[in-house]
Amino acid sequence: MVICVGNICRSPVGERILRDLRPELRVESAGLGALVGHAADETMTRVAARHGVSLEGHEARQFDAPLAQDTDLLLVMEPGHKREIARLSPHLSGRVMLFDQWTTASGIRDPYRRAEDVHEDVFLRIREAAERWAEKLK
Repeated sequence: MVICVGNICRSPVGERILRDLRPELRVESAGLGALVGHAADETMTRVAARHGVSLEGHEARQFDAPLAQDTDLLLVMEPGHKREIARLSPHLSGRVMLFDQWTTASGIRDPYRRAEDVHEDVFLRIREAAERWAEKLK
């Protein structure tokens, strides 16, 4: 499961890219403060489409322990997300890693309501990180 805050920018991109790279795995996404029911952010949808990734049909959902109970790995976008999951669901903290663990391991910033070039940079960082995770999950 790929996790960010609103589940409309970063985690949908990470989910779709990982799902494309590793179709045999069940990959989902959620948000710690999800904009439940919202589609993916328009700017991120445009940026992703330019790179051949469709965010069509995405619907934001809220992270909670029952949603993640059968999940082997929780990939978060920022170190603070790890702390929040440990606070909310301590029994899941051993399953949490940074999405960019195998690239910079510093976290991927939230592009929400920022310029399109910020979305582009974030998309490229997520794609690179997803490619590394796809290799590690073989």
